[in-house]
Amino acid sequence: MNHKTIISLLALATGTVAAAQAHAKDVLLFNRIGPTKSELYVANADGSGEHKLIAGEGFDYAARFSEDGQWIVFTSERTAEHGGRGQSDIYRVRADGSALERLTDDPAVDDQAALSPDNRYVAFMSDRGSHRANIWVLDLQTRQLRNLTGAAPIQGDPTKPDGFYRPSWSPDGQWIAFTSDRNTEWKAHDKGVAWEHLQELSVYIVHPDGTGLKRLTGEGVTTGSPKWSADGKSIIAYQGETEVSWLSRVDQLSMKATSQIVSIDVATGATKELTSGAGVKLYPQFLPDGRFAYSTKSAQISGIMYSDGAKPFPSNLREPSWSKDGKQVVYEKISNLPLEQNTPLYSWNDKYEYRYTDVFPMFAKDGTLAFSNKDVDTSLVVSKADGSDKQLVFQSTTHCAKGKNPSGQCGDMIGVALTPSWFPDSKKLVFSFGGYWRTRDQNVANVKMINRDGTGVEDLTSTTSNTGFASVSPDGKQMVYRSWAKGDEGLRIMDLETRKVRVLTNDWDNVPGWSPATTGPSAGRIVFTRKQKDGNFDIFTIKSDGTGLLRVTNFPASDAHAVWSWDGKKIMWSSSEYGFKDEAALYDNSFQPYGQVWIMDPDGSHKEQMTNSRWEDSLPAFVPPAALNKGK
Repeated sequence: MNHKTIISLLALATGTVAAAQAHAKDVLLFNRIGPTKSELYVANADGSGEHKLIAGEGFDYAARFSEDGQWIVFTSERTAEHGGRGQSDIYRVRADGSALERLTDDPAVDDQAALSPDNRYVAFMSDRGSHRANIWVLDLQTRQLRNLTGAAPIQGDPTKPDGFYRPSWSPDGQWIAFTSDRNTEWKAHDKGVAWEHLQELSVYIVHPDGTGLKRLTGEGVTTGSPKWSADGKSIIAYQGETEVSWLSRVDQLSMKATSQIVSIDVATGATKELTSGAGVKLYPQFLPDGRFAYSTKSAQISGIMYSDGAKPFPSNLREPSWSKDGKQVVYEKISNLPLEQNTPLYSWNDKYEYRYTDVFPMFAKDGTLAFSNKDVDTSLVVSKADGSDKQLVFQSTTHCAKGKNPSGQCGDMIGVALTPSWFPDSKKLVFSFGGYWRTRDQNVANVKMINRDGTGVEDLTSTTSNTGFASVSPDGKQMVYRSWAKGDEGLRIMDLETRKVRVLTNDWDNVPGWSPATTGPSAGRIVFTRKQKDGNFDIFTIKSDGTGLLRVTNFPASDAHAVWSWDGKKIMWSSSEYGFKDEAALYDNSFQPYGQVWIMDPDGSHKEQMTNSRWEDSLPAFVPPAALNKGK
């Protein structure tokens, strides 16, 4: 090989590398609320003999025994096969853990499977084709698939909740029971004052061919997770006030919730309570000899309970399912330990790599990432885009939102540090600190400025009211923030040199973001969320001089948490447009489990859904070129 050939090959190799780098995928960071580990276990009914169902690593949940006890179907997000967490398919395995088989393979959410009594069909929830939760049926012999609840006579009003969940076959295979929130209203908890949605579920039955739809339970309550009796005459389920669908899914509130186990007469729809007393009771199932079992969550005894007074099986488990003879139970054990920053997530868009981030990510012009470490104590942290070189800039637990109490401690006055926003020189940030969300009426909060090394903390707004969610203008001369006080609600703009404040809006507006663009259609515009008179939340933009108000979302479900892309050419936000993917009461510590990341142009056109998991996905940020140059 001569000298010229070597040079030519080197040039070709260099060009190939450069081309690969030039065409590398953009990276989208976003936060996900959901378990970070979920493994299936099988045990005897009394908890003895517990062992893992499947050896090795997996992310498995929603397991259910077949009628003959030979098979277990379940949902899995097996990352080695899928290229990242979040994409779920249906699997089956022998009850002894052998013969693992994948039954579905689709980017959609496939979940909540149940085998027919003859093991030929599997009914499951899927949002394929429409992004809405429907019941699908797969013929395991022919592999033909059909949407059981997708027919017009079964579908509800598409502008309202319209999901179908938790299918269950009758013992003779002639009926499928399921729950649905079809034709209910988008309602917020706490009598409509709050932002998070309730879920009003009813139990329905339908023939496997889609005929004979019948509603068994009435309005005004949430009834979930139906299972049939051995004679097919009754269905067992949990039932409670609709507020349970909110309280049960938030750890610190679930102790306030109560649901009961009920039996429903299939012929008449008559409902009979089988349990009493406080506490959340879920996942009921009839057992032989007239017994039944269920699990509790955040009650005095948490775990599996039996109606005949058998010894409870206390354990931090979820989704128990018993074999027909009641001798064995399969369930999942979960962990909510945080993911590492930059953990790969499944990407539903081939143009991007998806990765996990802690909350409120914001990039400086030099590529430095700032975020709130909610996974630890909601303090302010800066790092590289991949989470390396992490530095704690402001620790929430060493500061007090309202000053120290007489004993010299913060007590319950500890605040949280949220929504960092960089100055254009990448040397300083503003952020919000204090009591927000549900505590905003009782606690103070304000906007602070700080050097990126943690020095020079300075209050920019009053420490006696509740202000926050600030965003700095591209030239660093102004910031927009929200004010929360009776008679002083809305968005305000502060001149950072004179500290003079002017009113931008006087409505119930929140989480403003100043476009980073200095030219183009978004230059000088501020994106924010507004609560409408009907309780719905939508995304708006407005010019910084108060003109040009533009509503860019208008779906009856809530849209919020909007942010700009780093170049100001796109708006990303969290939307509940397609509703819940499961019964809300079954989630753990998930405020808006229906939330998914969307993207659109600044004028509201070209809307596109970016994520499609069964978990809560929100708070996105594209990694800018300056950060990619520092390494992902």
